Amino acid sequence: MADTSGQQTGDPIWTAIRAEAWSEEEREPLLRKYLRESILKSKRLEDALSSHLAAKLATESLYPMILQALIDHVWKESPEVTRALRADLQAIRDRDPASRGFLTPFLYFKGFHALQAYRIAHWYWNQERFLLASHIQSRISEVFGVDVHPAAKIGSGVLFDHGTAIVIGETTVIEDNVSLLHEVTLGGTGKETGDRHPKVRRGVLIGAGSKVLGNIEIGEGAKIGAGSVVLDPVPPHRTVAGVPAKIVGRTEVESPALEMDQSFPHVQNEGSGI
Repeated sequence: MADTSGQQTGDPIWTAIRAEAWSEEEREPLLRKYLRESILKSKRLEDALSSHLAAKLATESLYPMILQALIDHVWKESPEVTRALRADLQAIRDRDPASRGFLTPFLYFKGFHALQAYRIAHWYWNQERFLLASHIQSRISEVFGVDVHPAAKIGSGVLFDHGTAIVIGETTVIEDNVSLLHEVTLGGTGKETGDRHPKVRRGVLIGAGSKVLGNIEIGEGAKIGAGSVVLDPVPPHRTVAGVPAKIVGRTEVESPALEMDQSFPHVQNEGSGI
């Protein structure tokens, strides 16, 4: 029987992760030590994650213990960050059929790891510790293949599916409950300065390989087809696709990000007046 002593109470996600870890320890004894070090020795979700991220992001000049202390400080000072952490994990569980619970994404999904490490860098950026935030950003890029500027503003319940080659620029805004697949770029159009990156509203799904460029708004509940290049604003609840992207119809659901359907099974023609 699983030993739940020391477990943080009132946290259903952490309870589920620990239960999955106990079950897997019995099923896969080769990973017993790893599971105990990564999950079962910790009392809280935050403790486990700070240790996990620190081990991945540490360097010879920034030791794991120092990095873990920096991460733990953010958990302590910003309840908003810890709430976002849980919302992001729940988003993976709800939207990604490969998740098989909470344990696997917590341990292995680099999109999740990159997003949580960005949240740490973003907090330090807002404290005007710009070089430290940039150092963390650089390590995120090196380790996870995800490049998010620490000044970007990202809401909660966000999914970086796969994560590989996602690039998000400095003045980007991503609201809650957005899903991005691999190789998405939210970037600028050239050498312009100031506010120069996209504003992505709630519920948007951005398909694999899409490039959204410039200070344009992607309206609430919009869908961007895989491989598209978006240079113009997208109205709410519209589907766009192509190079350059054009409106091809209305979205079928209120929040495409929650459905994760990149296909256009019943595209409604804008010209038909539907």
